[in-house]
Amino acid sequence: MSAQMTSPRHAENAGFWRRTQAMLVKEFIQLRRDRVSFAMIVMIPIVQLILFGYAINTTPRNMPTALLMQEDSDLARSVVKALENTTYFRFTHRVHDEAEFDRLLQSGAVSFGVEVPIGFERAVRRGDRPALLVAADATDPVASGSALSSLNQVVLSALIHDQAIPANSPPAFEIRSHARYNPAGSSRLNIVPGLVGTILTMTMLVFTALSVTREIERGTMENLLSMPITPVEIMLGKIVPYVMVGFIQAFLIVSIGVLLFGVPVLGSLALLALLITLFITTNLSIGYSFSTVAQNQLQAMQMTMMFFLPNILLSGFMFPFNGMPDWAQYIGEALPLTHFIRIVRAIMLKGSTLGDLQYDAAMLALLMLVAMTIAVRRFRRTLD
Repeated sequence: MSAQMTSPRHAENAGFWRRTQAMLVKEFIQLRRDRVSFAMIVMIPIVQLILFGYAINTTPRNMPTALLMQEDSDLARSVVKALENTTYFRFTHRVHDEAEFDRLLQSGAVSFGVEVPIGFERAVRRGDRPALLVAADATDPVASGSALSSLNQVVLSALIHDQAIPANSPPAFEIRSHARYNPAGSSRLNIVPGLVGTILTMTMLVFTALSVTREIERGTMENLLSMPITPVEIMLGKIVPYVMVGFIQAFLIVSIGVLLFGVPVLGSLALLALLITLFITTNLSIGYSFSTVAQNQLQAMQMTMMFFLPNILLSGFMFPFNGMPDWAQYIGEALPLTHFIRIVRAIMLKGSTLGDLQYDAAMLALLMLVAMTIAVRRFRRTLD
């Protein structure tokens, strides 16, 4: 009697494990066939480790700096050398007047500007304590804050080490620091403009990355193929509605930033709207390219997240761009969000014009053309 009762139970347990094993084997086979998903499983943690371990730096060094040296004296050269020895400043531009000095700061070509005034050494010898100007682009307060906060102590100690001034003497000159465009170092002035680009990147990529794969999964791609319509016309028909959606999103974000958080808009609203449209179109084109590569909506979402990760980490939104190593900056320059964050912060906080932003605007246009070309070619292959 006992054997008769245990035998069916044993058979049921054995059947349970066989079915479970079969299901496990089936899932592993499916995962092996889904190469995109498997690649994302492997690549995402590797990319995160590399970026956080090597590229991210919250205390940036060797920041690009403009030098306006109105006198070429021994003491002035000693001061410049002392600033370089702090490792915060790297003099990349030698300017000849204040207009060029201001233009480099406004365009974002440099993060700092140092001005040595006329008669600096003579005023030091007379005990007049002249002022040495250090101007900072404070639209990113994290990037400029550490250098400005330690400026007096670090520079004076370096001068003493170089025997430019006696060790026990009072400060021979004043270092006057100006945090331009964000004097209070408010983080909201830095974050809110960056959020315009970050939110648009995420939503625009998702919208279009799912467009072609959704048509395939729903079985409506055959209807498109039977219509007398070209790949370019299909792409434009799918992208243009989302341009308007993205523009509405941008309008809402900027309006909330101005009304609730007090973020100024010092530049041209028309220029801002034009470059927002360019940025939206660039992201839509990239997302459309993903949709022509992905075989299903899951793969499209995975590609979107894989592209979004370096955008948010290497663009200067979360961490100072100039604090990253050169190889990370090269990657960042190939990302649309990097250029748009510079553009939106410059227009809103600095009042920059198109002339100041021509490099970043040109890079966005180039990235848009490349993405559109890839999208059209990939879509033609999809049709074939």
